[in-house]
Amino acid sequence: MTYRKLRVIVSGGGTGGHIFPAISIADKLRELNPETEILFVGAEGRMEMEKVPAAGYRIVGLPVAGLQRKLTPANILSNLKLPFKVLESLRRAGRIIREFKPDLVIGVGGYASAPLLWKATSMKIPSLIQEQNSFAGLTNRTLAKKVDCICTAYEGMERFFPASKTVLSGNPIRSGIHPASPRERLEAMEFYGFDPSKKHLLVIGGSLGSGTLNEAMKGWIRRGRPMGEDVEVLWQCGRHYIKGVDEFMAGCPSGSTQGIIHTDFIARMDLAYAAADVVISRSGASSISELCVARKACIFVPSPNVAEDHQRHNAMALVSKGAALMVSDADAGSQLLDTAMELIHSSEKIASIEEHIAPLGMPDAALTIAVQAYRIA
Repeated sequence: MTYRKLRVIVSGGGTGGHIFPAISIADKLRELNPETEILFVGAEGRMEMEKVPAAGYRIVGLPVAGLQRKLTPANILSNLKLPFKVLESLRRAGRIIREFKPDLVIGVGGYASAPLLWKATSMKIPSLIQEQNSFAGLTNRTLAKKVDCICTAYEGMERFFPASKTVLSGNPIRSGIHPASPRERLEAMEFYGFDPSKKHLLVIGGSLGSGTLNEAMKGWIRRGRPMGEDVEVLWQCGRHYIKGVDEFMAGCPSGSTQGIIHTDFIARMDLAYAAADVVISRSGASSISELCVARKACIFVPSPNVAEDHQRHNAMALVSKGAALMVSDADAGSQLLDTAMELIHSSEKIASIEEHIAPLGMPDAALTIAVQAYRIA
């Protein structure tokens, strides 16, 4: 099939969970027709303004921000400014659409997605949204009445969206993620300097990091790493926390941190997954999608600081099928690493989780969304 050249705006961001799927969709559209022109629209000051240009795409920013739920003087002031930022973002979104003249607009979630999609649908531009979570957010539930197509990551999303517009696509993931071969596992061991005869735990707190996971790791190290004598760890602590973790690790007794690699960001997630026997992770939509495709035994710790508790819903969609374990955020300090050590030393439990998570992986999500984009454009 021949795919014609398109002009596409992709809007959204805020976290890696929105940015990397957006880039995957853009990459797939370019793969189908290298002449397709793509413009990203993000939120000023958010990480997409750095990550998208690094991936080779042009991005413009809107001044939109989110509602601050924690009431501090600074946050109250920010909330007072919010209506004006929304109005200005709508004005700029209209100008961007008029100047770029897109054939299609795609929203992937995040602050900038809402004003851009509101404006595009009001201007009768063909529009698609991608709902990453198992519990749809208010913005997408509202936009669903106006857009032409909703691509979802989970089954049963017709309870939120019109069935006639809903397509099960999965979440697009970064390239290179797949079940690791024995050769790729050895490559990962060499890359990180790990001992192949030991067991390996991967701790990932998302692109911004997780204070809860970091504190659980610190507590485990302070306790002498119980049940972890034969376990090496790759610990992604996030850029917000790297300074504190650096100081903690430097202050630990000699030998207590041997075999633990900590870093703010993992560029080669394919090798990180290949090395891991067990993964501890927040349950953001993109993380879950990658772990399903990589077929990893996971322990999810849903973040309680997200809208509509969607991370718990995401995790439970797997836990209910025997495809993951879950520890609550409140219990992570006392239970998380002990649960991880029990799992990592049980090859039977690992094999059972891997067997149940494998059918949930949808590696062709970006292609499915790209094809739907052409359908409505």
